[in-house]
Amino acid sequence: MPSFKTLDDLGDLTGKVALVRVDLNLPMQDGSATDVTRVEASKDTILELADKGAKVLLLAHFGRPKGQRNSTMSTSYVQGDVGKVLGREIMFIPEVMGPVVEQSIGILRAGDIGLLENVRFWPGEEANDPEFARGIAAHGDFYVNDAFSVSHRAHASTEGLAHLLPAYAGRSMERELKALDAALGNPQTPVAAVVGGAKVSSKLDVLSHLVGKVRHLIIGGGMANTFLAARGVAVGKSLAEHDLTATANRIMDEAEHAGCTVHLPYDVVVAKEFAANPPGLRTCNVHEVGEDEMILDIGPLAVEALADVLKTCRTLVWNGPLGAFETEPFDAATVALARTAAALTQDGSLVSVAGGGDTVAALNHAGVAADFSYVSTAGGAFLEWMEGKDLPGVAALTR
Repeated sequence: MPSFKTLDDLGDLTGKVALVRVDLNLPMQDGSATDVTRVEASKDTILELADKGAKVLLLAHFGRPKGQRNSTMSTSYVQGDVGKVLGREIMFIPEVMGPVVEQSIGILRAGDIGLLENVRFWPGEEANDPEFARGIAAHGDFYVNDAFSVSHRAHASTEGLAHLLPAYAGRSMERELKALDAALGNPQTPVAAVVGGAKVSSKLDVLSHLVGKVRHLIIGGGMANTFLAARGVAVGKSLAEHDLTATANRIMDEAEHAGCTVHLPYDVVVAKEFAANPPGLRTCNVHEVGEDEMILDIGPLAVEALADVLKTCRTLVWNGPLGAFETEPFDAATVALARTAAALTQDGSLVSVAGGGDTVAALNHAGVAADFSYVSTAGGAFLEWMEGKDLPGVAALTR
């Protein structure tokens, strides 16, 4: 695993100014956050720095202001929610650099926390402008990145600052990087991957990367229909990308060459319409799907076989549901396999790492998110990591 410095490597922090990149892009309703998971993720880092006597300045974005000030996207909107989670008073600072920031630092006492304005109000942020980064860096003694979820972006606050100040991974970032290393970097073998979702096109790079990394590749969701079609199976009205069957065949050939077994369902749950508990709902062999039917979930025999596969594995990486899990009863396969993975994890026989928005929702729906070894709330960053790409914000910490 690439080496990176953590908060353990910091010395005396009394009166030092910590510039801490966090993810505060919270979903809002009626002026308050509906989900503060992202604040909770960085709580340990922020409070540890404050309790050790640092003046903590939080850097974050909120919405997509596209390099212009927009009063509806000020980070002042999340100030109250951040304060509630941390149990501390938070000073809002309406700039990210310059005299106002310098004056605010003078007012802050050791252990106080300030929240800077939305860093994306300045075009230099997304452009990763060195001059802009230097302007922010001038106020800090060191930099901490605790926002894995935005570290696939080469922005001034995620990548630029790490080259200008002593740079450290926050506790959330540290947990994430260790979990990801345990999943694909230096895993216990054999490794299985569950990749689901609607479209193969959105996960081509993921699939191509994983076939060389895992022993078992379990494909679910609408993606499985495209692979079934590539094998000559008639999938009726199912969601499938028929123009990508050649690509699906190429991935299966690559998997065979790499010694990776691709698992597709051999029994499926079908219906003539996509609705909760629709009339005509039935389970059938994958070769018996009617022209007017659509595959909406993996069948119980396939789930049982996949559970047996997981029992032979030591590591699992999961991204995407197996069926249309938001609508009953098409959540059955996802829930059943997730519960198997959770039980194996709790028994100590499986390291399970999952990530992506739909995946987190599916594991919460199954009631097992807390039973996995690690569940990443990062969307795009987690997907790019699964594609084998270098994440600029992470790479900057490891240089």
